Amino acid sequence: MAADLGELLVPYMPTIRVPRTGDRVFKSECAFSFDSPESEGGLYVCMNTFLGFGREHVERHYRKTGQSVYMHLKRHVKEKTTGAAGGAIPRRRNGKVFLDLELNRDFNGEDFEYEDEAKLVIFPDHFEIPLPNIEELPALVTIACDAVLNAPSAYKKQEPESWEEEIQVSRHARSLRQLNNGVRIPPSGWKCQKCEMRENLWLNLKDGAVLCGKWFFDGSGGNGHALEHYKETNYPLAVKLDTITPDGADVYSFEEEEAVLDPHISEHLSHFGIDMLQMQKRTENGHHTENNSRLRVSEWEVIQESGMKLKMVYGSGYTGIKNLGDSCYLSTVMQILFSVPDFQRMFVGNLQRIFDYSPLDPTQDFATQMAKLGHGLLSGQYSKPPMKSELIEQVMKEEHKHLQRGISPRMFKALVSKGHPEFSSNRQQDAHEFLLHVINLVERNSTGLENPSDSFRFLVEERIQCCQTRRVRYSQRVDYCIQLPAPIEAATNREELLAYEAKRKEAEENMGTPPEPVRARIPFTACLQAFTEPENVPDFWSSALQAKSAGVKTSRFASFPEYMIVQIKKFTFGVDWVPKKLDLTIDVPDFLDLSRLRATGLQADEEELPDLMPPIVGLKPSFKNMNSLCAPEMDETAVMQLAEMGFPLEACRKAVYYTGNMGPEMAFNWIIAHMEEPDFAEPLTLPSLMDPGPSTSDNPTGATPIGNSPPEESVAILTSMGFPRAHSIHALKATNNNLERALDWIFTHPEEEETDALSDMADTEPNDNAFSSANSHRYELFAFISHIGASTMSGHYVCHIKKEGRWVIYNDHKVCLSERPPKDLGYIYFYHRLSSS
Repeated sequence: MAADLGELLVPYMPTIRVPRTGDRVFKSECAFSFDSPESEGGLYVCMNTFLGFGREHVERHYRKTGQSVYMHLKRHVKEKTTGAAGGAIPRRRNGKVFLDLELNRDFNGEDFEYEDEAKLVIFPDHFEIPLPNIEELPALVTIACDAVLNAPSAYKKQEPESWEEEIQVSRHARSLRQLNNGVRIPPSGWKCQKCEMRENLWLNLKDGAVLCGKWFFDGSGGNGHALEHYKETNYPLAVKLDTITPDGADVYSFEEEEAVLDPHISEHLSHFGIDMLQMQKRTENGHHTENNSRLRVSEWEVIQESGMKLKMVYGSGYTGIKNLGDSCYLSTVMQILFSVPDFQRMFVGNLQRIFDYSPLDPTQDFATQMAKLGHGLLSGQYSKPPMKSELIEQVMKEEHKHLQRGISPRMFKALVSKGHPEFSSNRQQDAHEFLLHVINLVERNSTGLENPSDSFRFLVEERIQCCQTRRVRYSQRVDYCIQLPAPIEAATNREELLAYEAKRKEAEENMGTPPEPVRARIPFTACLQAFTEPENVPDFWSSALQAKSAGVKTSRFASFPEYMIVQIKKFTFGVDWVPKKLDLTIDVPDFLDLSRLRATGLQADEEELPDLMPPIVGLKPSFKNMNSLCAPEMDETAVMQLAEMGFPLEACRKAVYYTGNMGPEMAFNWIIAHMEEPDFAEPLTLPSLMDPGPSTSDNPTGATPIGNSPPEESVAILTSMGFPRAHSIHALKATNNNLERALDWIFTHPEEEETDALSDMADTEPNDNAFSSANSHRYELFAFISHIGASTMSGHYVCHIKKEGRWVIYNDHKVCLSERPPKDLGYIYFYHRLSSS
């Protein structure tokens, strides 16, 4: 028999490999489905690639690769039998067959026993060889089988591979003596001290200087001022500001020229007001004070609908997702994405095509893993109602076990979080950030194909106005989510909040019992109003003045998406860098009309700002006299390099000037972008500083008109927000031309607003077809994600989705009909646009 088995395996010996260091053995889950050794058909592991396949997918892999030898793994799960005294009789066979195999069931392992079975299967004849079979198999096959059976989980093997093992502790970390210069770093609003860059910023741990990194370092821009600072001061250690978390931060040593570890990073950061230890304590415990703890318990019960007898639902679209340990942010996002028809059609509708054309390693293919997850959620294959016998058995034993198991997103999470410092960890994350991360991955992997994320895509029109010259600039950008502020000052129970705050402070001073927490109640209209209000533009450079000036920005919708994502900005940072969650409720409507946020574009009475780029920071123009500018300083070498390419000399001079003498490459890009302009080759001209443009003194529109007629400037601001002109004038007249009160008046007079809007529309030209119907701006709520906890770095996520006319709660692997969906406590809301008919 041994000779027969040896001869049988001879043709396949070149394809059988022994797993080497670095090889991952997928023996717990199929690459195309959620089948496992516990599934009815078991799991087939290729003895060459070590990929796992369920029964319905192993044939595809054989046909595509020609690999014939697979190890078939099957785990039989049984309840332990009880003895006469009621105790369990321990019995387990083949205990070491599935070493490190993770359980795919949600039950107490002590109540069950496992009978593990392994065998080699040769395709296409399905010839089976039971294992272990050491004496009859060739030595190479025996070694390979033993290595596969004892290999660790494909995902557990990655866990020890962390930066802490690769990066060394800096020799400067323990001896670092920080300067007592009183520097305190705020939690936001950073900019380079030398060039005012606002990205890729590094904090020097010696003196607290905030400076920019290298150009394109870490994927973002900078002018290398952090390195220059080291050369000037010899202060070696710096930490990247946007990488600071309770678990550490990215530290770089300029002297050692590599990323390093700082074991005292928490102490070093606290020297500048960044209290990581307090951040760790607060975020892990999930509360700040006893008051907050009591508050969060109520939030926990309301959002999860605890205490209610919720009815479990099964079938297509009602499959839960297991929590891998603080992975609920992933579960809620993916449940909602796969309730959108565009995602269903792209990944589940094209399932067979995606699987058939998947690469040799489908575990690393985004489309394959999206299709796998979508099919798992929508097929109903992993959400079957319990058998009648199981229910009867539960009643007889007076047990109440969760019969919903859900699917494990381990393979999907490993792929989409690969290379991401936050999502690849086991810490809780922000669901909003993960949502944008997935949309970005969909964009990158949909080149030339249908892009389902287009259903969330819309254009934002940004209007920036120079407050001194009143000139404007319109631009558009792509976005996927509208972020609404949560103005606490607009709370309807403001007096109650003030009384609570007074009692809380009194209790703290007297060491007394804290009062019952009070949650702010904010109208949704107040959130929309806060979004529409003009905001100041920091460091605004006016191309009309050729200098910095005050500027305001307003944003409107240039297009409306099929699905609107609305995020409530509930999270903020305190002065101690601790992320905090604003505790509030918002009366979010089921139906939303965004017609008032429609973009209007350049108006007839508006004058555009010149299309000029700001000069290089630090470049000081010299003057011949007080009335005109002399020729600006310019990199003549770059100008000549561009001229030698055949471009007009004056165009080259403008390109170098408007790119701030940043070099010929940047200037070349400017030339390519402006070649079609009619004044492309005209001489460079700069306006006189003595003639900055129209002012309030000589412009009749800027003066306060006689009587109670509203200033045209105020009317323009309101109309730029999307409000009708007639109604804007009415609001200003009713509030004595007070702009802030006029905004409040508009939002509190909807009936009159509609009447005036109709008359205003009759006096204006028709808009584009995209905005021809009011229904094109109307949306209906169909899902929302709620967060429980004090910050995005802790707590739990739950989502509610409206399916078949009823609300369903998805709480990890549990899926039930919702009795009281907590729509007022949501964090991210999803709306579907109503049809125009």
